[in-house]
Amino acid sequence: MALALDDYRLLGRSGLRVSPLALGTATFGTEWGWGAERAEARKLFDRYVGLGGNLLDTADTYTDGSSERLLGEFAQQERERLVLATKYSTLRRPGDPNSGGGHRKALFGSVESSLRRLATDYLDLLYLHVWDSRTPVEEVLRGLDDLVRQGKVLYVAISNTPAWQVSRMQAIADLRGWSPLVALQLEYSLIERTAERDLIPMARELGLGVIPYSPLGGGVLSGKYRRNDIGTTGAGPDGSTRRSHNLALGTLTEHNLDVAEVVRKTADELGRTPAQVALAWTLRKPGVTSTLLGARTPAQLEDNLGALTVELTNTQQARLDAASAITLGQPHELLTGEPIRRVTTGNLRIETRH
Repeated sequence: MALALDDYRLLGRSGLRVSPLALGTATFGTEWGWGAERAEARKLFDRYVGLGGNLLDTADTYTDGSSERLLGEFAQQERERLVLATKYSTLRRPGDPNSGGGHRKALFGSVESSLRRLATDYLDLLYLHVWDSRTPVEEVLRGLDDLVRQGKVLYVAISNTPAWQVSRMQAIADLRGWSPLVALQLEYSLIERTAERDLIPMARELGLGVIPYSPLGGGVLSGKYRRNDIGTTGAGPDGSTRRSHNLALGTLTEHNLDVAEVVRKTADELGRTPAQVALAWTLRKPGVTSTLLGARTPAQLEDNLGALTVELTNTQQARLDAASAITLGQPHELLTGEPIRRVTTGNLRIETRH
């Protein structure tokens, strides 16, 4: 069924309504050597919000602060109806170890800086950006809860953290009456499905809405790369360094290009673009609340928004799933196998809760 940006969904265990596609604003500003100048960024914002989109995602260190500054400027007239999400824990000042991490000093310093740049007195949604493995979970949770009680943050969330830590944190928050985590941001796409092993099932069980980032796999699923790109270094034909970046990350591989080819063929059948098909697959997966778009130009945004009206057939869905399938590993494969079903249920059909 076709969707629209104003077909709002509840975010996790909260009552907060958000659009099925979120606008990522790491492209606002050119400090990182790519991205959109102010005028282009304004067009992206206006188009997304004009169509009813309300979830805008940034972080304290995106484009050295320009992302938050530009978003805050653009959002002034629409502030009450928008859901502004930002993040903390990445290093804000090189050489200062306390300007990053999950601890209380980094948290409060980052939030105060974000409030100033965004020109607002509260954040709708605050993520711990990257788990630092050094700060006790109780310190993180209590700091987040204090900010909620102060009214500076409305909802708290987490990103890039192991499933066992997230589940532990949610249990502690529930037991102590602290603000629960309502969202989990993670990398998820047709070429990165490892979140299906533990992170996504955990999120569904514990009430966190899943917000995938990099749904196009760094552009691999958009069809922009070919086999000869794997052995090539330096800037791409458009002058960008994204190809070298993807090679360094291990995203540009034979397997991933095979998946991209299936996406392309499916797009041809539907008369759509590969990017639209890849996004449509992601935003309709169980547990996913809103998928992040990372458009740099109005044309890219327009193409991405077309994913809302893509309707995959059961056959096409199954083909995409099969081409990108991963092994779940243990204990998942053991628990879903025939021998275990036989000894635990006698092969009776039992409806799951999800």
